[in-house]
Formats: sequence, structure tokens, C-alpha cells
Amino acid sequence: MFKNRLVNIMLIIIISITLIGVVALVLFNYFSSSTEAGSDPTIDEIIENSWETEEITTNLNGGQLFRGRFRIHVDSDEGASELEKRDFQVNNIIIHELAGMSANDIQTQDGINELETTLRSDIDEILDNGEVIRVYTTERMIQ
Repeated sequence: MFKNRLVNIMLIIIISITLIGVVALVLFNYFSSSTEAGSDPTIDEIIENSWETEEITTNLNGGQLFRGRFRIHVDSDEGASELEKRDFQVNNIIIHELAGMSANDIQTQDGINELETTLRSDIDEILDNGEVIRVYTTERMIQ
């Protein structure tokens, strides 16, 4: 009778330790996967989920010419394919935004950052699938 009680206590302790281990493993996996989801995307993910415009040449506000390209990074593959389909709308947004700017506005780093931020929000408004994460200026020349 004493041995039976000792075996029961040992079984309860072993089951308790096993349950604690399983709960700890589940919690560890949950929290480690959520930090990975919030981490910065890899370069392969950026390239996969982005679309680059063709070279755009347009007049600026002061009469100068702007020639450049932009890479638009979205949060999903569906967003990237939608961007490709909406290329004419994206180019329209870029041309309209540049038409209101002078050469001095986009020759500085702050001006480029402001242009990229404005393009990001304007392009994001036309997307049904996905969200624009960032707009990169990949080429820029002002004449």
C-alpha cells in the first residue's frame, strides 16, 4: 500500500513536469514566431514583393526635366502583382507629384524622402490588395 502511494505520487510529478514542458514549448514557439513576423524583411522578400517602374521622364515645375525610376515595396505577393497591373495609375501618380515640384525640392535628401513618403501614401490608396511599405528612388537625374 505504501509502494502504491509512492508510484502514484511519482506519476503525478512526471505528468506535471511533462505538462509544464509542453506549455513552455508552446509559449516559446508562439512568442518567437511573433517576433519573426515583426522583423525586417530580407532582401529576397523585398525583391519578391516589389515592382520597379520603367524610366519616367517628365517636366518639373520650374521647366527642368526629371528622369528616374522607383521601386515600390508592398507587404504581399498579391500587392506586387496588383501594382504591375496598375502601372499606368502608378506612373500617373508619380508624374502628377513631380509636376508640382521644382528641381530644388528634389535635389536634397529631405526632398527625396518627402517625395517617397508622398508617393507611398498616394499609391497605397489605389491598392486593393496589400499595403505599400516603402518607395525607393533607384534612379534620379535632373536636367
